[in-house]
Amino acid sequence: MERTANAGTTLAARPYSEVSMNYQQTIEYLYSRLPMFSKVGASALKNDLLNIRLLCGVLGHPEVKFPSVHIAGTNGKGSTSHMLSAIFQSAGYKTGLYTSPHLHDFRERIRINGEMIPEDRVVSFTADIKQHIETIEPSFSK
Repeated sequence: MERTANAGTTLAARPYSEVSMNYQQTIEYLYSRLPMFSKVGASALKNDLLNIRLLCGVLGHPEVKFPSVHIAGTNGKGSTSHMLSAIFQSAGYKTGLYTSPHLHDFRERIRINGEMIPEDRVVSFTADIKQHIETIEPSFSK
C-alpha cells in the first residue's frame, strides 16, 4: 500500500456474523498488534500524522462530519473533557468522548452520551478495520 494521506478507500459494512473474535480476544489482539510507547519505546512514536490521516481516509473522514472539541495539555484533560461532555449533554447535544488511558475496561475510553461503547461494537469495529490496522500499523497508548 502506498502510504499517502489521501487513502480514499472507505469501509464496507461487515455483517456481525463474520466477526470471529470475542471481546477479550479483540482487546488482546489490539494490545499485541499495536505498538505502545510504554511497551516498545521510541519505535512506537510517530513524528507525523500520516497514520491517523490514513485511518481517517479509510473511515471516510469522520473528523469533518461533526463539530468537535480537542482538549490538550499536561493536566486536567480527563476532568475537563468529562465536564464539557456533561454540559453539552444537558444542553441537548449528542456527545462522543474519547479519553486515554482507561482504568479497568478499554471501553472506558469511548463513550456516547456518557455510556461506554458496547463490547460487540468494539469487536465489530476492530474486525472491520483489522486489515487496515495490519497495513497502516497505527499506535496508541495503554
